[in-house]
Amino acid sequence: MSTELIDTFGRVHKDLRISVTDRCNFRCAYCMPEEGMEWLNRHDLLSFEEITRVVKTLVDQAGLTSVRLTGGEPTVRARLPLLVEQIAALRTPAGDKLDLSMTTNGATLALIADDLKAAGLERLNISLDTLDRDRFIELTRRDELTRVLEGIDAAVAAGFSPVKVNAVLMNGINHDEVVDFLKMGREKNVTVRFIEFMPLDAQGEWSNDRVVPYAEILAAASEHFEFEPIERGSSPAERFRYADGGIDGSGGPGAEFGVIASVTEPFCGSCDRMRLSAEGQLRNCLFALGHVDLRTVLREGGSDQDLVAAVAGEVHKKWAGHAIGQVHFIRPSKSMSQLGG
Repeated sequence: MSTELIDTFGRVHKDLRISVTDRCNFRCAYCMPEEGMEWLNRHDLLSFEEITRVVKTLVDQAGLTSVRLTGGEPTVRARLPLLVEQIAALRTPAGDKLDLSMTTNGATLALIADDLKAAGLERLNISLDTLDRDRFIELTRRDELTRVLEGIDAAVAAGFSPVKVNAVLMNGINHDEVVDFLKMGREKNVTVRFIEFMPLDAQGEWSNDRVVPYAEILAAASEHFEFEPIERGSSPAERFRYADGGIDGSGGPGAEFGVIASVTEPFCGSCDRMRLSAEGQLRNCLFALGHVDLRTVLREGGSDQDLVAAVAGEVHKKWAGHAIGQVHFIRPSKSMSQLGG
């Protein structure tokens, strides 16, 4: 019997973001402190078999169709292609493959891109917030910009399409790089997506005046390029297509860009996403204050029906929206690195 993962606002949830580790090889200033992070013990992480069981159960019994692997930084998890292979082998009751993707900082992607593609990963999102080396070092506390750019090229060469490059824009830091990113996307034939800065930084220093809003991003882009909107669907990004079809006119991934306006124009009303942390806590929203512990269900003999019931119960509690900027907004206790992107 199939269980629909539906909340009280009628949103049906078919997309699961899975953090495979809380560890990362960067120390991005808006994501985690430079020192003092307490990492999870290996035993506390969900095993590949446990992750695959959760996915398979939700695919078979609850209509799950899409999975994104995140971190921390997922590529620091040993033998990651094996997990990709296990999830890629699953099929929906109708016999369809899952939409399987991953978000990465790209620093070690050149070493593993071919293996991930061979294992069945279909799409890649690469996080990159500046194209300036000095800014990159300041933001990530690592001198790895060249390796990230090589990782983007490796992803394209391995056959991933589209490759998406996600840039979090912040006033006073990288707000002036909109056009540079768009030019890079066109040249490398990748889709650039700008993301508004959200209150999930480890230091708790977020403020509304640090956000580069959707309208400002489009205004900067329109000074150099002509473009038109693309029908959005359930995507978190508002998408735009260049009038010239991209740098070579082919209409490939580099012929469009997107803006994820999580703060100024939230898309909560169409959200179909759930998030599973590395230690097995399932949240119905990135900004949820509570969770359900799937690791306990898995390790104390719970049935597949128990798993589905736990997930369905948590989804049912989902709020109408995150309420950023409203007086009753409460920051989650965990930062982005601990929740997964």
